[in-house]
Amino acid sequence: MSSPSPVQIREANAHLTALHRRVIYLEQRLQEAEKTVREQAESLIRKDEQLRAATHEITEAKDKEISFLHETLCQSEESSHKLNQTIKEKDSLIGQLQHRCQLLDNICKSRPFLDSMLVQMAEAERMGPVSDLGKATTNSSLTDGESNCSPSCLSNHKDFSLSEDDSEDQEMDGVVFGTTV
Repeated sequence: MSSPSPVQIREANAHLTALHRRVIYLEQRLQEAEKTVREQAESLIRKDEQLRAATHEITEAKDKEISFLHETLCQSEESSHKLNQTIKEKDSLIGQLQHRCQLLDNICKSRPFLDSMLVQMAEAERMGPVSDLGKATTNSSLTDGESNCSPSCLSNHKDFSLSEDDSEDQEMDGVVFGTTV
């Protein structure tokens, strides 16, 4: 084998030098790429941790809100139940009051009859017991054919009135007496 010529040696050295520079250049690019990948990996790790923390915070906030809404729902249901119970009680009371109102309406419609009855009762009280009736037969008012229950006597009787506005209706009492309303 013959030894290489100086031109070949120079070309080989130049080629090795260029190859060496290319290797250094590629190693630098590799290091830069590794550094970039490492930085991106670290950035992704940080972002992942931040996202996990944010997700954890959101989950906790969601759980707290769900708990609060559940408590509010329970309170609302309890309040609704109480209000429904109150409505039932009020409806029952309204029914009772409507019945009483109807009774009072009926009483008010029967008032003229009741006034007439009270007039008759007051007259009966004035007459006294039945045993005194035999003694009173000699009385001139009874011998004249009039009784103490006549409408003319009753219209002048004022101490049996039920209310203040009866004084306005006293003239009407004599007319209503004996009639059905």
